[in-house]
Amino acid sequence: MNGGPRIAIDAMGGDSGPGVMIAGASRALKRDPALQFTFYGDETQVREEVAKHSNLAAATIVHSPEAIGGSEKPSQAIRRARTTSMGMAINAVKEGAADAAVSGGNTGAMMAMSKLALRTMPGIDRPALAALLPTLGEQDCVMLDLGANTECDAQNLVQFAVMGSAYARTVLSISKPRVKLLNIGTEELKGTDELKEAAALLREATDYLPFRFDGFTEGDQLSRGVVDVVVTDGFSGNIALKTAEGTARFVTDLLRRAFKSSLRSKAGFALSQPALNLLKVHLDPNNHNGAVFLGLNGLVVKSHGGANPKGVANAISVACGMVRNDIIRKIADDLDNFRAHAFADEAAQ
Repeated sequence: MNGGPRIAIDAMGGDSGPGVMIAGASRALKRDPALQFTFYGDETQVREEVAKHSNLAAATIVHSPEAIGGSEKPSQAIRRARTTSMGMAINAVKEGAADAAVSGGNTGAMMAMSKLALRTMPGIDRPALAALLPTLGEQDCVMLDLGANTECDAQNLVQFAVMGSAYARTVLSISKPRVKLLNIGTEELKGTDELKEAAALLREATDYLPFRFDGFTEGDQLSRGVVDVVVTDGFSGNIALKTAEGTARFVTDLLRRAFKSSLRSKAGFALSQPALNLLKVHLDPNNHNGAVFLGLNGLVVKSHGGANPKGVANAISVACGMVRNDIIRKIADDLDNFRAHAFADEAAQ
């Protein structure tokens, strides 16, 4: 790679317009000066925001006449893809003009556009949305799918496990990740037929793939630090993610309310400030921002629509880490290895 990763930014994506996306890019560039940015959006608005950040003087700006609305249906968005900031950023990855695209826009539209433009990798039936979740362990865990596919069969779940393992090895530097399927219990007899079949396939696969399948896990174990990759369908995954985010906000708001309830509580707050600051950092979703569509022939990262500049910078860092570690090639190699052994096992039977 000549220079640093080339990142295409959908400047119009997100709840707050181009200001936050561009400020986030500036923040990311301060941490990683080799980055190269191209911003897609309304040229007048984008130039006005870029001018506020001297370190973005070398960035490229490409005018896009339209932007995708937050409530726009994917079918409608696809028809306008070529003229929208999101569609143009994704197309830059397809054409080789960018190594990854980052957007805080409409998730459904982003998924549809990415799949249409980049297509799925050989051996992947459906792409999955993956992200890092904070845990009580030494590092985060990977969870997928977080909403791209509401229904999944056993083969989909196995493919997600392979992709999630590659993510954990790439981003978390775990040589042999612990992989578990999200279920309503840890016993082998529990769960849907799809989960049981996927578990059987994964038990066979762990002998020749770079991960360890550890069976099932329940929702209350996701933050315990006992698993590196959690695999589930997008319906369950999205509910689990939103529940975790809501719980984090609940705990934060509850503590804030408790410490303001009396003078004694306020004094206790002052004494507890260092510990509470650490808790705030751990629970802040901006510190874990950046979900990636795995299984495509190109990298597309979804930033939370309400992310602040720090969150956008973290989403960009996720994209850069995957570019530099060539995650698409790692997924392809693991899939080839899995298919080769699966075919060999079938032939031997």
